[in-house]
Amino acid sequence: MANNAAEWSQSAPEWLSLQQAAVVFGISVDTLRRRIATGVLPASRIGARLIRVRTADLDRVCRPIVVVQRTTHRRRAR
Repeated sequence: MANNAAEWSQSAPEWLSLQQAAVVFGISVDTLRRRIATGVLPASRIGARLIRVRTADLDRVCRPIVVVQRTTHRRRAR
């Protein structure tokens, strides 16, 4: 019986399809296509139809927004 632990511990793929990237990053395929069309997101065409994007480029384009939490001052009850 072979141990398949090595197969399960593989890192994320370097290239993703637009559908895979949309699921992973929680955005639509149309948004990805618009980013590619404007040149914001680099992509590669494989063959006539397949489009792939690199995960490093997606991480760069879809970076999280840092939110600074404000402290609120409550009014005293009179």
